[in-house]
Amino acid sequence: MFYKRTIPLLPGVLLVLALGGVAVVLGRAFPLIGSAVLGIFLGIVVRWRFPPAARFAPGIAFSSKQVLQWSIVALGFGLPIAEVAKTGIDSLSITLATISAAFLSALCFGKLLRVPGKLCVLIGTGTAICGGSAIAAITPVLKPDAHEASFSLSTIFLFNVLAVLLFPLLGRALGLSDHGFGLWAGTAINDTSSVVAAAYSWSESAGEYATIVKLTRAMLIVPVTLAIGAWVIARQRKDSPNGLLSSIGQAFPWFIAWFVVASAGGRFLPPSISSAANGLAPLMITAALTAIGLSTDLSKMRQTGWRPVALGLLVWISVAGTSLLVQSQSARW
Repeated sequence: MFYKRTIPLLPGVLLVLALGGVAVVLGRAFPLIGSAVLGIFLGIVVRWRFPPAARFAPGIAFSSKQVLQWSIVALGFGLPIAEVAKTGIDSLSITLATISAAFLSALCFGKLLRVPGKLCVLIGTGTAICGGSAIAAITPVLKPDAHEASFSLSTIFLFNVLAVLLFPLLGRALGLSDHGFGLWAGTAINDTSSVVAAAYSWSESAGEYATIVKLTRAMLIVPVTLAIGAWVIARQRKDSPNGLLSSIGQAFPWFIAWFVVASAGGRFLPPSISSAANGLAPLMITAALTAIGLSTDLSKMRQTGWRPVALGLLVWISVAGTSLLVQSQSARW
């Protein structure tokens, strides 16, 4: 039985692994971009120029869903709850404020710009939490079209690059301290690699503080994903009141429960196991996002147009401005 289920997956999985391996090599050469973003773009280009045959479809679908969920569980080993707690509590009020600003602005501006609802949630979540990792976490729960996930990742990446270039310049113009800049970068820049790049270019102490703040922010991927799962369940219940139990079973993000177990229990495992899982997680995310790229229809992305990019810009400005405002009001500038 296992053999019969596995063999049809091999062509697509091998294709994903091959392209993902190329993305990892390119990601090391261009760390500012990162292998995950390069993976999804590589998948899009291959699909555009050399559309995979039907036999590749099962493995590509498996990689974009199951591997995606397993990668989020593996991420848990790199987020030790106890060690982050002290610094996390200090930054939590600003983090919660920026997350609220991200979702509120995504929903409000999304309606004004007439951006599809799921794409608003993807852009809002990616901006609020941790860029591509957050989008990867909610994709199995929200179940957007592949082109929506791709467009949201592209939008998040654009503002990650802008943040690395602009944040240090703006921080110096505003007269931020090392602590203040680290807090701003950790709560307002989307992706972890971009947080590290911007904060360490400011100073080593700002970089260390920003990294811990960012890890704390990334931990909120759990309640946010659960909240989105509850929203999906509620919508399904409204559409089919008699199918609530079935809806819960299908929509509840069980992999997030394992993420919590991994995060809480990682310190009890041998360091070699935790280190291996922590190192494997970004590779799995790259493979999964490469599969999403291979599933992306560029014609649908073209139909999406400029509006999601405008939405990403407005949400990004809202988050960065909210972080600075709360810092100034709480005398942590």
